[in-house]
Amino acid sequence: MTDASAARRPGEQVLAALGLGAPDLSPADASPHTFPGGGRWRTEIPSCEGPEALGVVLKEASLLDVPIHRISQGSGVWMLTDAEIAEMVDATNERDIELCLFTGPRGTWDIGGSTRTDSRGAGLRARGHDAVAGCVEDAVRATELGVKCLLVADEGVLWTLHRARLAGLIPADTTLKVSALIGPVNPAAYALHENLGADSINVPSDLTLDHLTEIRRVSAAPMDMYIEAPDDLGGYVRMYEVAELIRRGAPIYLKFGLSKAPGIYPYGHHMRDLTLATARERVRRGRLALDLLARHGADGDMAPLGSRLPGTLKRFETPA
Repeated sequence: MTDASAARRPGEQVLAALGLGAPDLSPADASPHTFPGGGRWRTEIPSCEGPEALGVVLKEASLLDVPIHRISQGSGVWMLTDAEIAEMVDATNERDIELCLFTGPRGTWDIGGSTRTDSRGAGLRARGHDAVAGCVEDAVRATELGVKCLLVADEGVLWTLHRARLAGLIPADTTLKVSALIGPVNPAAYALHENLGADSINVPSDLTLDHLTEIRRVSAAPMDMYIEAPDDLGGYVRMYEVAELIRRGAPIYLKFGLSKAPGIYPYGHHMRDLTLATARERVRRGRLALDLLARHGADGDMAPLGSRLPGTLKRFETPA
């Protein structure tokens, strides 16, 4: 591993020789933050929808030597049987990988037709008491089966689950991850999610590098970012920016998504072949990004494998 601060920038030697070199990087826009225990970046393989897809990811990661800190799923706890969840928990625990499952109903899966209008209505949030209750039910069920990370797409659900872990209703070491589906796009919103209980926050992949620096001036909460985003999140491919995303956004989870691939949520066996093929390719995309970091001398400062906690974060006071 090499020191990321000594990394070279893509194409810089040739461009400098031609008189087209870029301005020097400013130390002022670098993030000063790290993960607890050391390291500035972790890895995540998203959209791992069940035990079979998980098996494909783990096998491919071993074959391509791709280190994994977290594996996440998007269809929801309610789309998995207890046996399937237990199998995924055992497989990830065996390899000291954090497993993150999505909680509950979302606006696109109930009668909320406004989410399909041009304005997108309330988006993916939990509509009404019953949807929040469904998310809580999923959270309790998942944590009882050994899941330690929950994925949420609603600020009310986030605050409710944060209060639940403080009250001992779900385990205190449960981590809460904010979905890209509601990802904040400015420093004030990012800090708000941190104070509501978020332990990592997925920002949209179209934020500029300056936006990341602005966020890091107000919050040290871990950031999640698709290096390659699914088409329904924009389809952005930011492979050549990985080193700079780390420099600006640390502590950051590098998420290896997949563009030009059909959506698979909510997953069922009727989508098995597509799901397994895309799971395998996400790991390969991870290998490509890690190889690029190595070529540029920016592959240092990875957080230790098995690390999952976010460190001390800012929180709102909870009601008595």
